[in-house]
Amino acid sequence: MKFLIETHGCKLNTADSQAISNQLINNGYQLSKSSDTPDLFILNSCTVTHVADKKARQALNRARRQFPKALVVAAGCYPEKSYEDLDQMSSVDLVVPNTKKNELVSIISSALGHEEVNNIEKCINFNQDVLLGRTRASIKIQEGCDQVCAYCIVPKVRGRERSISKEKIINNINFFVDKGCPEIILTGTQLGSYGFDLENTSLTDLIKSILNYTDVKRLRISSIQPSEFSEELLSLWNNEGKGRLCQHFHIPLQSGSNKILKAMRRTYTKNEFIQRCEMVKMQVPDSSITTDIICGFPGEDDYSHKETKETIEKIVLSDAHVFSYSMREGTSAFFLKNQVDPKIKSKRSAELRDIIQKKFIKFRKSSFGKTKSVLWEGKNRNSGLTDNYIRVKAKKEYNNKYPFFPLEEIVLEKLENNVVLSSLIKKSR
Repeated sequence: MKFLIETHGCKLNTADSQAISNQLINNGYQLSKSSDTPDLFILNSCTVTHVADKKARQALNRARRQFPKALVVAAGCYPEKSYEDLDQMSSVDLVVPNTKKNELVSIISSALGHEEVNNIEKCINFNQDVLLGRTRASIKIQEGCDQVCAYCIVPKVRGRERSISKEKIINNINFFVDKGCPEIILTGTQLGSYGFDLENTSLTDLIKSILNYTDVKRLRISSIQPSEFSEELLSLWNNEGKGRLCQHFHIPLQSGSNKILKAMRRTYTKNEFIQRCEMVKMQVPDSSITTDIICGFPGEDDYSHKETKETIEKIVLSDAHVFSYSMREGTSAFFLKNQVDPKIKSKRSAELRDIIQKKFIKFRKSSFGKTKSVLWEGKNRNSGLTDNYIRVKAKKEYNNKYPFFPLEEIVLEKLENNVVLSSLIKKSR
C-alpha cells in the first residue's frame, strides 16, 4: 500500500506530516515515489486565509483526477474549520480534523480494512526517508495557542497550548542526527510559550539542553513572537549556541500602526517591536530578521498604512510575507465593520512588497564578501540556505570540481535572480 502526503502551510504542518509518514511506514505502508501511483493521498491542509482554503480544494480535486482509485484524505487545519464543506466534496473520501490527527492512521487503516494501529503520539522513532530534503528535519516542540488575536483562526483549529517533553524532543533530534541530518528546525504554534505547562522549563532551557545533549550541527527556530524575546535567550547565540544556532529570526509584526495592533489584539506596540529587532541586531549583528505583515485589516486607513510603511523602513529586515487580510469565520474580526476595499488592499500590499524587495536586495548585498555556512538542499550545490537564511548557489566551476558535502562554507559574492552566487572555500562534514 503506497501513500503520498501533500503539505500546505507552516513548518508545524511539515512536522505533523513527518510524524504521519513515519507512523504509516511503521505500519507497513510505503512512501510513493514520483513515478508511482499512490493508493492513499493525504492533504495536510492550511486554513490561515481564504486563499489557503482555495488551494486545499484545488489540491484535493487534482488528486482525485490524478489518482482516481486512491483513497483521498483531507486532514489538517482546514477540516477543523470547514468539516461539512469538505465532507460534501465528491473528490474527498475521508475528512480528519486536527482534533483527530492522533488517530489519523487508525482511521485510514479502518477505512481501508486494515488492522488498527498504535496512537501516533507514541511514535517517536522517525524514518530517514521522510526527512525534508534529507538535509533538515522539523521537530514539533509544542502546539496550540492561548492568545486571541482578532484575525486568527489558528487557536480554534490547533487548540490550547501544550508542550512536548524535553526528553522526547531530544530523543527525536538524536535520531535524526544519528542518521546524518545536519539541521533541525524547532517548530510550534507559539514557540516562545514552550514549557509554560511543564515544571521548571522554558524555550531557553530547552535550547540549552539540545545543545548539551545532542550533536546537531545547526539548530533553527521557526518563529517567535516579539514579546517572547529575552536577553537570556539571545545570549545563547554568542555563548552555548555560537556556530550552531542559526542566525535567523522570524518575528511577526502584522502591522506598524498601534491603532491596528490594538484592534488585532496584539500584545506589543510598534516601538516595542522596533526595540526587539534592534536588540537582536545588537546581539547577533549578522542575523537576518523576517516578518509577517497583514495588509488591509478592518479599520486600516491611509494613515495606518503610512505608519506601517514607516515602521518597516526603521527595521533591518531581510524579507517579509505580506498578506491581504482575509475574513475568517470563527474569529472576532469577522464581525468588524470598516472592511477595506479589496482594490485598496491590493494596492497597499504592492507598496509594502516594493519596500520589502528593496530591503531584500540591500541585506544580501551587505553580505557580499562574508563567509557563511550553507546547507545544500540536494546532492549538488545548485541551491542551499545559509544559517542566516540567504538562498545561495555555488558558481558552476564548484559543482564537480570538489567532493560534495551537505554542509560547507562559502563566500557570498553576487546577486542573480534573487539568489546569491558563492564561492566554496572550506568543506566540512
